[in-house]
Amino acid sequence: MPIIKFVEHEGTEHVVDVPVGTSAMQAAVNNGVPGIDGDCGGICACATCHVYVDQAWIERTGGRGEQEHSMLTFSPILEDNSRLCCQIAMRPELDGLVLHLPVGQH
Repeated sequence: MPIIKFVEHEGTEHVVDVPVGTSAMQAAVNNGVPGIDGDCGGICACATCHVYVDQAWIERTGGRGEQEHSMLTFSPILEDNSRLCCQIAMRPELDGLVLHLPVGQH
């Protein structure tokens, strides 16, 4: 089963198994990763699953959709590699994906 490594701002790592097709947000919620709340249930209607995609994974995860971009523009900590992890569905080629949590999100 593929894995995702979630890295809290201060460096604590959480490595979780993720079934193919499951969103990174759902994987985080299912495994109790602090800082990923997924308040909207994964419909891209909040930003409680904001992450920074590790630079090595940017091309493989793809860019933001229009709605995702719109939600993220409200974030005061928006970066070029910001994503909502509810919009990242696990695929075999994402095995080992590294996602960083923003400061203050814990």
